[in-house]
Amino acid sequence: MSVSVKYLGEEMHPFQISFFRLLVSLIVIWPFLMRMGGVRAGIATSVPGLQLLRGIVGSTAMVLGFYAIVHLPLADAQAFSFSRNLFIVPLAVVLLAEPVGLRRTLATLVGFAGVIIMLRPGGDMALGLPVGAALGHAVLVAVATILVNIASRYDRPITLMFYTGVVGLVITAIPAIWVWTPVGVDDLVLLFVMGTLGAMAHNCFIRAYAQGEASVIAPVDYTRLIMAAIAGYLLFSNVPDAYTIVGAAIIIGSSFYLIRREAQLRDTEN
Repeated sequence: MSVSVKYLGEEMHPFQISFFRLLVSLIVIWPFLMRMGGVRAGIATSVPGLQLLRGIVGSTAMVLGFYAIVHLPLADAQAFSFSRNLFIVPLAVVLLAEPVGLRRTLATLVGFAGVIIMLRPGGDMALGLPVGAALGHAVLVAVATILVNIASRYDRPITLMFYTGVVGLVITAIPAIWVWTPVGVDDLVLLFVMGTLGAMAHNCFIRAYAQGEASVIAPVDYTRLIMAAIAGYLLFSNVPDAYTIVGAAIIIGSSFYLIRREAQLRDTEN
């Protein structure tokens, strides 16, 4: 999906790409809603306010993430995205009043040191709009993760995907009109592929975390960085430098420690 977004970003604004991503996702999940007893049964929710907030946060995170993918090397955009696990720690303290021990605090600080390394202090990557969008995406994904954990207690995965799509369409439609560019047949095919892959990935992500431990799933998720680096090199001639490699390794190491630590604390409580 990221490769498709980067190709499309050569001609389209991230608002327009996000609009099609959400539109195609709704088309893809429509048959599944019908199988669940009709649209009304599929979209029934006991937490409409929470679903609205999720849609706003999630769609904004998508636009920022697509902007980062278009304007940064793929490996850099993915590495910054993984810093979302670091932002979950302070957000859990603020939003959920969760206690955070010394180990998790230190691991989070080390992870943010990796982010600073990737910013190349004094180098060629200043804290400009693309990097700001990538970090904003990570923060909002962290917020969305917390909201998903809460909403999934009340609604089914397909319902969560529906409200993400509907709310996101409303939010992205207006700005997309202002930056709209004509869509050719080739672009339309690529947009449909991109939206379908995005919907499949979203569904697999929700189901994976519903059925397995995060500490087991996380290493698989981190392979996206390797895939992004390979795709960036083969398709866009982007070669990750030492700052990206070292910073990404620190971010992933710290994130993985936080996930493992959380799993250990849950086992202790149980």
